[in-house]
Amino acid sequence: MELTSEWLKKHCKAQNLYTTPSLNEKLFLHFKGFQSIQNLEEFTGLKALFLEGNAIDSLDGLQSLTQLKCLFVQQNCISEIEEGVLDKLTDLATLNISNNNIRCIQNLACLENLHTLQVANNYLTTMESIARLRECPSISVLDLSNNRLDGDGEQLLEILQALPQLSVLYLQGNPIVNKIRSYRKTLISRLHKLTYLDDRPVFEGDRLCCEAWASGGVDSERAERRRQIEEKEAAQERQHQYMKVFFNPKIAGISDI
Repeated sequence: MELTSEWLKKHCKAQNLYTTPSLNEKLFLHFKGFQSIQNLEEFTGLKALFLEGNAIDSLDGLQSLTQLKCLFVQQNCISEIEEGVLDKLTDLATLNISNNNIRCIQNLACLENLHTLQVANNYLTTMESIARLRECPSISVLDLSNNRLDGDGEQLLEILQALPQLSVLYLQGNPIVNKIRSYRKTLISRLHKLTYLDDRPVFEGDRLCCEAWASGGVDSERAERRRQIEEKEAAQERQHQYMKVFFNPKIAGISDI
């Protein structure tokens, strides 16, 4: 199916959108069978574009959408992020390109405000295929799950450490996960801002234990766990004593006047 100007006019009318293209901030074009992105030049005010579930094989055609913040192109046939196609989308904060045929993450350095990058279920295999993530230090949410990433675990950690804002990471479903010793502990201790890893959150207590393990091994980890337990019990005892005084002032030597 071809994304024509005439079709877009009818679609905007049917969706109760503005008939003046530049006034629209959202455009839903998902699951329509489009094979390419075209005729969007007049939609200059778009902030979010939904193109998932089509048959698109290229990101070409987005250059005029300079105000775009969210781009959803998952479940298409895109094999590469071509040079220059995203250069003018400097406000883009979220890019979901999962479930495509991507073999290399590239040409994203222009996206200075990119916070969320979802590249799950693609064909990333080597550390070289994700090495240029280093060019995107603003990323805080990264989904690389269910690719075919394999190789040197230390090299992977170095790439991830180049993302100082990284707080949410999905890596499960890649062979390299099984090659990193004590995978969860290692990643939490090396990536200091992580708040969520794969299938569960990272709590502050977990982080302290992982950092203790990284610096001093299992004995240090156990000592840190004991410290946390003792600290929690002490806090509970203080709260208990406070409540006893609150409900029975005589305990503290306070009498009615």
